[in-house]
Amino acid sequence: MDSADRDGLVLVHGPAEIKSKQGLPYFVGISGHNAGARGISMNMVVIPAGGAGEPHCHSNFESTIYLVKGRVLTKYGDGLAQSAIVEAGDFLYIGPNVWHQPINLSETEEAIAIVARNDPEEQEHVILYDDQIRGAA
Repeated sequence: MDSADRDGLVLVHGPAEIKSKQGLPYFVGISGHNAGARGISMNMVVIPAGGAGEPHCHSNFESTIYLVKGRVLTKYGDGLAQSAIVEAGDFLYIGPNVWHQPINLSETEEAIAIVARNDPEEQEHVILYDDQIRGAA
């Protein structure tokens, strides 16, 4: 990753791929770490063909998602009992502490989304559903 600070403007070139806590390929675009952001992060996530992210929530932070490519089933809420289908061109808002799980509905093509949060440290505040359930037992 190459970032350059230009008197308050930070340009990030070709973000590096990491594996998110949710188990998906993740490309960190803007964060507190690389741009000095204090209240926002913006990243790209890829859901491989036939893939799914681990059920999770973002502790006390809002998320917005723009689906660039694909069709994704998003399970959400208590017990992940509710669902919504998100298609390319759709925007999605997920409130703080809302459990959710993205599932790529295509077995042949990846889904790609741009994700923004009011959290500059983004991954540090991800809570996995299984960890929460084990902690309550």
